[in-house]
Amino acid sequence: MARNHSRRRRKRSRFKAVAGLLLFAAIICTITVVKYGNPLHEKPDWQGSVRPIFIQGKLTGYEAQSSGKNMLIPLKLVQKQIDPAIRYEDENQTIILATRQSLLHMNVAKSQGELNGKVYTLTAAPQVISGELYIPIQAVREVYGVSVHEDSVTGAVILMKAGDKVKLGSVEKKDGGQDAKIALRKEASSLSFILTDISQQSKVRIWSKQGDWYFVQLDNGYAGYVKMDNVSEGGELVVPSVKDVVSTSEKHWEGRPVNLAWEAVYNRKPNPSTFDPMPGVNVVSPTWFSIIDQEGTVESKADPAYVSWAHRKGMEVWGLLSNSFNPELTTEALSTFERRKSIVDQMISFAQEYDLDGINIDFENVHTKDGPNVTQFLRELKPMAREHDLILSVDVTPKSQSEMWSAFLDRKSLGSITDYLMVMAYDEHWAASPEAGSVASLPWTKASIKRILQEDEVPPQKVVLGIPLYTRVWSETPEKGKIKVSSKSLGMDSAAAIVEKFKLKPKFRASEGQNYVEYTEDGVVKKIWLEDRVSLGARVELAKSLKLGGIGVWNRTFADENAWETLKEISK
Repeated sequence: MARNHSRRRRKRSRFKAVAGLLLFAAIICTITVVKYGNPLHEKPDWQGSVRPIFIQGKLTGYEAQSSGKNMLIPLKLVQKQIDPAIRYEDENQTIILATRQSLLHMNVAKSQGELNGKVYTLTAAPQVISGELYIPIQAVREVYGVSVHEDSVTGAVILMKAGDKVKLGSVEKKDGGQDAKIALRKEASSLSFILTDISQQSKVRIWSKQGDWYFVQLDNGYAGYVKMDNVSEGGELVVPSVKDVVSTSEKHWEGRPVNLAWEAVYNRKPNPSTFDPMPGVNVVSPTWFSIIDQEGTVESKADPAYVSWAHRKGMEVWGLLSNSFNPELTTEALSTFERRKSIVDQMISFAQEYDLDGINIDFENVHTKDGPNVTQFLRELKPMAREHDLILSVDVTPKSQSEMWSAFLDRKSLGSITDYLMVMAYDEHWAASPEAGSVASLPWTKASIKRILQEDEVPPQKVVLGIPLYTRVWSETPEKGKIKVSSKSLGMDSAAAIVEKFKLKPKFRASEGQNYVEYTEDGVVKKIWLEDRVSLGARVELAKSLKLGGIGVWNRTFADENAWETLKEISK
């Protein structure tokens, strides 16, 4: 018994000794780690990838295919990080990259594309690999000006966008020997694992700062944290922004207010020799062009004599293209790149044939689902218009809940794409309105414009205020104990003739900012909110106070001879 007891005591002593040694070793290790940092290494989570893509030092989760000039990168990455508006149409395998000055389209497996209407040879064709669409880095560089660094050893691809800036630095251990290495850590902590050891004088990109650590990246793709004390800043890498080459026509309009008159053209050609003088008007926009079928055929009513007259008078001509206000036709005509391109090509051809100065787009009565295709059409038209020195404007309604007349319009995008957003600020009370009222009261007009400026962030200098030169005579007829409301459109001269005929005295209504008359004819109450010098002058002052790009009036034939004198104040 005594012998067994002695053995147990010896075992306990040895266990305590070993435990003590282990505890001592742990304490020494802890002291060492705290003082000198965690010495353990961990492989970066991208090791094993062939060509991992990084942006701002962060792994994107995407990989490139091939290398050098033949490199392909995932379309999804480009859409996510560079331009979400890049369009891929699966039916014809067409990829469309469009900015204000470049329209580049390519097709899967084809090494020839088209840039601004000219053949564009690709060093590598777009490909579908394992169900993922890849596009050539060459095309992304061409359109968006990206910078790409590719490491030949690790395969890492560092992507920077046009306009990006990053500080550069050099790593050096200031309290160590020349051969000392500096730890690149996974997290901003000395206790974090080491991803790699950096040699002295290695160059790094400094992406960000966290406490007293820099988040840096080596050319080989390795990215992590280094103590600020071990990095000397020096210089900056700047990726040049894509140069915005402003066209001659765009320069012409810088700082100049637009004073536009729409010309409604139906079956008969307008005869300019019969027009009243239009002092101050510097643009006319005749409704000459219409999409007439689902294939995108454009019908023209253009008149070279009208263009010659306008140019002699010092006015530009912005030909108007409509969608014939046909929603089903619009759905089909804008559904594919080939059809949209056909419309664009036809309009550019007409512009050259008739010596037009611009194109005005007026698409109305459109299904909400087709709104993105309307925006895409303008996105594809703008670079071609710019290539041919044409101003591009688009007509939009004030914002409302109307599906077919308002909801389909992406005013924010349209404002960034085009040169002018023409806000048709009229029909507050429309032809079939259930109640009589102003076509465009001043408070409603002001609210409509300010809402677009504020909610859609369209620069005021790109907004043109649409002003009605017509009014409506409203009839309120008693019928079965109720009041039936109907209306008829009138030009300014016709409204003035009624005022004179019935010897009416217009009364100014401050709540609407315009003159108003009311009379009874054959037992029917008639009401007119007048468009005259008072209402036009108020809208001109509104445009000036909001620093808008100008005014546009619908339409020339509704004006009286005094209207133009009031409207020309926009330029003063």
